[in-house]
Amino acid sequence: MANGRLAQVLERHRAQLSSDWIREQTADGVLRDTRIDEAELRGQCDEFLALLVRATLEGGTNVSGPAFAPVRDMLERMARWRGERGFTPSQTALFVLSLKKPIFSRIRVDFEREPGALFQEIWRATELIDSLALLTTEAFQRGREAVIARQQAEMLELSTPVVKLWEGILALPLIGTLDSARTQTVMETLLQRVVETGSEIVIIDITGVPTVDTLVAQHLLKTVSAARLMGVECIISGVRPQIAQTIVHLGVALSDVITKANLADAFKLALSKRGMGIGARTGGV
Repeated sequence: MANGRLAQVLERHRAQLSSDWIREQTADGVLRDTRIDEAELRGQCDEFLALLVRATLEGGTNVSGPAFAPVRDMLERMARWRGERGFTPSQTALFVLSLKKPIFSRIRVDFEREPGALFQEIWRATELIDSLALLTTEAFQRGREAVIARQQAEMLELSTPVVKLWEGILALPLIGTLDSARTQTVMETLLQRVVETGSEIVIIDITGVPTVDTLVAQHLLKTVSAARLMGVECIISGVRPQIAQTIVHLGVALSDVITKANLADAFKLALSKRGMGIGARTGGV
């Protein structure tokens, strides 16, 4: 059931609440932060209060109900906006929490002659603001997780470049750990470049891979198999003695894959397979 009395307080004093609320945030140093100006802050406050008044009139203080959907959407946008600009979770939650004092002040004025109702409405307002602050913090966290996931994806793409060494020859230098997610990105990037360049030979260089265990070896074989299905011959370079011993110890079948100790030797072999040599007069990239 809608809590009409609290909703009426919010509706009746909305203009004063907005001014008091901005004053509270100003006192906390929000406007001294160059990441947000007064116009932006006032716009967020006015939008939130308008949505809050409508939601409480229609749905009381049930923040998970349908009446509060616009309020939740607004907090989601606001939290994401602040997260992208480097605000902390506490600074973002303060946007909602700083509304407590102005609301309490208005409730005390309206219910000064009704002690029982005064306590009840302050308690309802407390639960409402705390619930909205929690929603804001959760929204902020989701926004940060989305940013981190996007950055990780971008870093993953940057860490798996496919380089055209020569006409028909690509090199895929791998650096760091090769897990399932990265293997998928590696294969997609490699196969796309194979199609774009029409290359016939790919050198997969694992010099920058710190260790090779059974899982890493399997991921390498998956990448090689995917390339072979596209009609591409693969050469694995950067096979150091300790990695060779590990592969033998693990019993991983790499016997049908050409391996070289370094990228230079692999490139020489790739050129010879293309009917070219280092000293020959050839057409480059």
